[in-house]
Amino acid sequence: MRDLTVLFEPVVESMGYELVGVEFTGGINHGTLRVYIDREDGVSLDDCASISHQISGILDVEEPIQQGYDLEVSSPGLDRPLFKLIDFERFSGQLAKIKMSVAVDGRRNFKGVLQGIADSRLIEIEVDGEIYQLPLVDIGKANLIAQG
Repeated sequence: MRDLTVLFEPVVESMGYELVGVEFTGGINHGTLRVYIDREDGVSLDDCASISHQISGILDVEEPIQQGYDLEVSSPGLDRPLFKLIDFERFSGQLAKIKMSVAVDGRRNFKGVLQGIADSRLIEIEVDGEIYQLPLVDIGKANLIAQG
């Protein structure tokens, strides 16, 4: 499957939104394509519908997914997913949950306070007073944890 972020980002940004990230989940025959968008004053249902229409057009022309799927466009929500290196720097100081696809120091799950980035490949998170450096390429899923 082609990098969908590269396909969608120019269109989403030209419409005045940030493309937070793209994820595809599902089985062999059918999946779900989730596209997260944001902007400073928030995202409405109409915003999601507009972006969905544009992305559907791209998908119809480019045909990057060779199976059945449902398209969902939404705001990132309170448990914002983190996809890009800049996300981990931007939300430094906030509580996050990270699931690794490859274990680091014998563990795959990390819940703690983001400390930013160590270099162009490592995310830093403080868990129970200890700082862990996690390779971005080995992160399976990362989300902020809503506080309040």
